[in-house]
Amino acid sequence: MTSDTMIDPAVPPSGAGCVECDEVGGWWFHLRRCAQCGHIGCCDSSPAKHATAHFRETGHPVVRSFEPGEEWFWNYATSEMYEAGPELAPPVSHPADQPAPGPAGRVPEDWARVLKG
Repeated sequence: MTSDTMIDPAVPPSGAGCVECDEVGGWWFHLRRCAQCGHIGCCDSSPAKHATAHFRETGHPVVRSFEPGEEWFWNYATSEMYEAGPELAPPVSHPADQPAPGPAGRVPEDWARVLKG
């Protein structure tokens, strides 16, 4: 898939939600986990697109879905998807009781319209 320096299976995720959205009280559609440093960011369908911003700022190209039941990886540098990859340090997804979009209490009622923007 990638060189060993792009994925560090021992690094835990940075938290249960998008780091930047949590800092400002924002919300997300789905979450992605940087396979190199564990940063949790929101996906490109989310209003803020923090996972892609993390790639642009750090050069860390590989993310894994941080959604329950999803094990795929994406490489921003090559635009390639991989159905599976190495096991990463737990937890492998946000808490199952956290809704998508999330987090609970911060998602606007008209979220679907907002995402269609």
